[in-house]
Amino acid sequence: MFPYSLEHICSYSAKLQNPPEVIGPVAEGIRVNFYVTSGEVTGPKIRGIIRPVGGDWLTIRTDGVGLLNVRATIETHDHALIYIAYTGVGDLGEDGYGNFLKGILPPKLALRVVPRFQSSHPAYQWLNRLQCVNVGEADLERFEVRYDVYALR
Repeated sequence: MFPYSLEHICSYSAKLQNPPEVIGPVAEGIRVNFYVTSGEVTGPKIRGIIRPVGGDWLTIRTDGVGLLNVRATIETHDHALIYIAYTGVGDLGEDGYGNFLKGILPPKLALRVVPRFQSSHPAYQWLNRLQCVNVGEADLERFEVRYDVYALR
């Protein structure tokens, strides 16, 4: 086994547009887009806001697994811009696909994702070297997501 550790980088929350943009069933599953309207970033390494320019281009497979495809921009407290992109999963349950088609969403959804950060700002270029993991949750009653971000060391 290889040694590793996790370092808490930040936590963030983002509000999502309600209702989401539902493309509907396609060959890969149900396509639905959740757009970010605002957000806040707090923590030991990064503080700032989530700009209202990103979103999650989600695909809900027929087995109920949601495949996340997220892009967003963080603006730090000192005005640096950080691009964040990630993929991951949220399991809506075995009936998640059918329930979504009926307009039934789970109130909470655990999210596990692998983000990558990019910044040209000298104070944040260290982020370009990291592989991180996010552990989070979507609150689908409030249309909000929350994550804790950890660097894999």
